[in-house]
Amino acid sequence: MLVLLGFAMIAVFMVLIMTKKMTPVLALILVPTIFGLFAGAGLGIGDMVMTSMKSMTSTAALLMFAIIYFGTMIDVGLFDPLVRFILRKLGNDPAKVVLGTAILAMAVSLDGDGSTTFILTTAAMLPVYLRLKMSPVVLTCVAGLANGTMNILPWGGPTARAASALKINVSDVFVPMVPGLVAGLVVVLIFSWSLGLMERKRLMVAEPERWGAAASYDGGTALDVADVKNGSALSKASGGRIGTRTALLEKITPGGGSSDGSGTLAETALDPTRETLRPKLIWFNFALTLAIMVLLVMDVLPLPYIFMVGAGIALLVNFPHVKDQAKALVAHGQSIVAVVSMVMAAAVLTGVLNGTGMVKAMSEWLVDIIPSSMGPFMAIITGLLSIPMTFFMSNDAFYFGVLPILSETAGHYGLSAADMARASITGQPFHMQSPLVPAILLLVSLAKVELGDHHKKVLWRAAVVSLVMLLVGVLTGAIGIGH
Repeated sequence: MLVLLGFAMIAVFMVLIMTKKMTPVLALILVPTIFGLFAGAGLGIGDMVMTSMKSMTSTAALLMFAIIYFGTMIDVGLFDPLVRFILRKLGNDPAKVVLGTAILAMAVSLDGDGSTTFILTTAAMLPVYLRLKMSPVVLTCVAGLANGTMNILPWGGPTARAASALKINVSDVFVPMVPGLVAGLVVVLIFSWSLGLMERKRLMVAEPERWGAAASYDGGTALDVADVKNGSALSKASGGRIGTRTALLEKITPGGGSSDGSGTLAETALDPTRETLRPKLIWFNFALTLAIMVLLVMDVLPLPYIFMVGAGIALLVNFPHVKDQAKALVAHGQSIVAVVSMVMAAAVLTGVLNGTGMVKAMSEWLVDIIPSSMGPFMAIITGLLSIPMTFFMSNDAFYFGVLPILSETAGHYGLSAADMARASITGQPFHMQSPLVPAILLLVSLAKVELGDHHKKVLWRAAVVSLVMLLVGVLTGAIGIGH
């Protein structure tokens, strides 16, 4: 009975989320509550949930203060010089343009939000692609690969979900996977350079008089952020199809408006005259960010505490007045509430699964049907399954519904929850291309690219990146083999 209730609960949870009948937060709370009562939890369901919630507070704190920190760094202009440098150095070489797109997307992905990454990257790079008559599909492919690979950062979501679902420390999941992350990023850069060379060759064939062997790829002037802001450059590049600054911003954020009502996110992020800029503090902010990254990799302090202190220092130094500090915090409130509420709501699902004995019953059933010869390879199998499963279902459904069952099963073969969590996040480069991911729909919309065209170019490359991350994880011992 527990096995049937467990699978039925997960099925209902997935269907409600995938059909968008209920938000993930509500589904995480209400569905387990109903099935938990059917399983005989009674009034004890409250204790089950609270016990589970205690193990998730550190993850919620990490997400909250990491969002505040990197959001603040974008606000004060830490990444603006990188954007300007990339645009200035690209020249007219398609290969450099595509490589620069990947580097920019990787840098902006540090804030952990795919929508922000795609808005910034598209706003900065689309005018360049249009001016050079390059394919916007290449832009979406590279940006999607870069963001999908960076999506395993602890504050990006999937890693936090995996850690929360299995009740382990986020740093125990992420730090051993750093070599896999680096390898994945290297593959993304290789793909980017290859795509750039293909674009260069295509343009040489299409317009030999402009892109012949004698053409100078380093000549010309790349578009500047200010040109993107006022829309004039994009207007020229698009043959007048996009004529005004207003039209540009409408294309950057369909429907217009940021969460605080002060304008579009692209306007806030790229405006060289925004009030939050702190150019005199850029070296301090860079040093502070570098120190946080070093401490993160060294794993000498808990990650939530590192970002709590980092965010506190960043806000105090960049915004010494109390009113400005409060305003800076509120500016990122929507992102914080969305992520933290999801993590805390997940305590209901994990609490019911464990407290009622559903996970144990379901794992024992899986152990009975999985050939014993395959048991030691459950972590690798989970990594392979994460590629298609996270594409056809949401991260919430996979990490909170499927991963705990696989992990409990793997435990019978000597595999730790950390092994399973690390393997489960390797499918993220592929997951980010899913039509179930709102951010990727935003990306193709901004670039005016058909999702099918995007998938034709990106899916097999995303699968390669995921497989490389999984392989490196196995080779480095981050993803183990049982007995």
